[in-house]
Amino acid sequence: MKFPFAKLLLSAAFLTISQAQLTAETVKDRQGAVLNDRAQMQSNDRWIYNDWKKGFAESKRTGKPLLVVLRCVPCLACAGIDANILAQSELQPLLDKFVCVRVINANALDLSLFQFDYDLSFSTIFFNGDGTVYGRFGSWMHQKNSAEGSTASYKAALDGALKLHANYPSNKDSLRGKQGVPMPVNDPLQLPQLAGKYKRELDWEGKVVQSCVHCHQVSDAIRAMHREKKESIPEKWVYPMPSPETIGLTFFPQFPTRVMRVAEGWPGEKAGFLPGDEILELAGQPIISEADLAWILHNSDTRTTLNAKVQRDGSDKTLKLELPAGWRSKSDISRRVGTWAMRAMATGGMLLKDLPDEDRAKQNLSKHQLALFAEHVGEYGEHAAAKKAGFRKGDILVEIDGITDRITESALIGHLLAKHAPGAKLKARVQRGTEKLDLLLPMQ
Repeated sequence: MKFPFAKLLLSAAFLTISQAQLTAETVKDRQGAVLNDRAQMQSNDRWIYNDWKKGFAESKRTGKPLLVVLRCVPCLACAGIDANILAQSELQPLLDKFVCVRVINANALDLSLFQFDYDLSFSTIFFNGDGTVYGRFGSWMHQKNSAEGSTASYKAALDGALKLHANYPSNKDSLRGKQGVPMPVNDPLQLPQLAGKYKRELDWEGKVVQSCVHCHQVSDAIRAMHREKKESIPEKWVYPMPSPETIGLTFFPQFPTRVMRVAEGWPGEKAGFLPGDEILELAGQPIISEADLAWILHNSDTRTTLNAKVQRDGSDKTLKLELPAGWRSKSDISRRVGTWAMRAMATGGMLLKDLPDEDRAKQNLSKHQLALFAEHVGEYGEHAAAKKAGFRKGDILVEIDGITDRITESALIGHLLAKHAPGAKLKARVQRGTEKLDLLLPMQ
């Protein structure tokens, strides 16, 4: 049976799971939030509202670099940093040096230009007026905590973009890798799951929220397009924009290119990174934020070696970062809004959490075996497939598709989507209390 993925592309307000279970919590009055944002920003002297083409024209006219903020207004995530960027006095002199644009929906984006972490509710791309990308900004620290309003990392990205602009175009070759890569389409409204359902302009006089293409719907639609063709979803779209933690590096929150921790045994440690290293370049690209590093990882293949230039103790050093087989599956996608649609595809709508060691001991389960706890089992639509197949909240998945070794939900989703087309039914075993039950998990 053909899986109607278009239903999965609705905004978070229309998913049939409660807001408490959603990755991205939203304001109560979504319509009012969007209309209020428009009323305030249209009269703002600094910000061009929802018209990125006008921003490029103004950047060319003035010679200033262009800053485009992409903001999902109803989403509470990143509300703190958004508010501070708009109002914090110490940032305003820096913002004066840019042409500033605020975009609140993806209906009219040019995907050849706007390639970023679509799962974030606040992102920024820095451009030259000719369309050259200087860098990207997006913070999962702020995404995880809507009250987090620190702007030190954003200020650093602003400074970095201004330095690159000051040296342009002599540095154009070093920026080549930052430019957009080929996409399935450049117009979001040409993606099959969005085509005919949305218009270019928002319905400001009617249901404006329902007329909005959310940024995450772009990547949702790309994945669904592959799935409906019974193709494997490319790994870069299962694990998009991997964070530095995926290779074992953690950065300082206030210093977005400085290494704070290096995980033992991970690719970052094997490459020779040390705490305190300032990453200046990776793969020949100047780094102004964590999002720049995520962009490079997003577009890198397995078994690729990336040259890194770091500043350590006042001098520059070159390191070689090797991306081993399976490195992408180390990425934690559990909090991404786009993962909800993939859960319907791969786990029948179950939200699975790796059982902690202390809980494993209580259940007589090994530390090394598969033990994914069903924290949530969907009850409606495509997310109810697991429930209809007999799975229940509280079940512990101990075997699936022959997998018995310990892996995360993120790794399992990638494995199942790569290996099985819609319609397959996989042998699974769950522990429910003291019983072991054999079930069939449907792929969608």
